[in-house]
Amino acid sequence: MIQGGTGGGNTITGLIYEAKVDLYNFLDSQKGYILKDMDIFYNEELVGYIFKKNGLYRFLEKKGIDWKKHLSKKLLPDNCIYVIINNTINIIEVKHQKVGGSVDEKLQTCDFKKKQYIKLFSELNYKVEFMYILSDWFRQECYKDTRDYIISVGCSYYYNYIPLHELGLPVPPVDEND
Repeated sequence: MIQGGTGGGNTITGLIYEAKVDLYNFLDSQKGYILKDMDIFYNEELVGYIFKKNGLYRFLEKKGIDWKKHLSKKLLPDNCIYVIINNTINIIEVKHQKVGGSVDEKLQTCDFKKKQYIKLFSELNYKVEFMYILSDWFRQECYKDTRDYIISVGCSYYYNYIPLHELGLPVPPVDEND
């Protein structure tokens, strides 16, 4: 439930928040990065591929993978990026909250989802990482056990930003004149 809202399906603030931490838009705004469809270039070198939701399945189809051989139901990630240099697929889920609600329990599904993605990418022999980008709401003490659980099952979380170095992507140098 949101303030003045009617439930999670109409969470406008969540969509705005997700757009704020959308990986495609973020990378496209970074110095040295150029995005062309799914392709990510840094200083004119192909460094990875990016997709979200059903784009993941178009990527798998291009790789000759039939997802139905691995999963009984599609998973639709908020953001997904394959980084060539470390052969890693990064699943990035964005979670925003202003009041308690169903997102609380969704955070506890990371272990299951990561295992599902590992099955999905098994034919490609990709390493799989699963992370959350969380709003400040989840800094509250009542989420400590959930945050500890996320780490204990080999997933990770960050607040309000996308850590390029954790994805294995090049980090643009800081221009002191900016």
